[in-house]
Amino acid sequence: MYRLIFILLLSSTLPVMAQTEQPNQPKKSSQPDNLIPLPEIPELPHDLTDPPPLPPDIQPDPELETQVTIIKRGEDTIEEHRINGELLMIKVIPRIGPPYYLKKNTGRGSHTHAGEAGIDVSPPMWQLLKF
Repeated sequence: MYRLIFILLLSSTLPVMAQTEQPNQPKKSSQPDNLIPLPEIPELPHDLTDPPPLPPDIQPDPELETQVTIIKRGEDTIEEHRINGELLMIKVIPRIGPPYYLKKNTGRGSHTHAGEAGIDVSPPMWQLLKF
């Protein structure tokens, strides 16, 4: 029985002795010693912080802005987008499903493929990703 108590005392004091016998080491800092501080960010002049005003003689042209006409057909909504009276795009918003777009083909020029009936509208396009 005494042997058991002696072994228990010895086993509990050994870890304590091992911890106290270590020399005190200075703690390492997480930053290196050769750091140089960053310079301060200079203030911008007040005339550069505000956007410059538009010249008074230049006014936006209302003919170049997109005119949108909204048409309701049953439960569907159709938006016609025109610039200078020319129809460029139609957005169809159905009651069920995502909206789709019909756009005028402007990049093809006079090239037509066999099987096309001279239609100047691209096939329906759905928006997959929006950034």
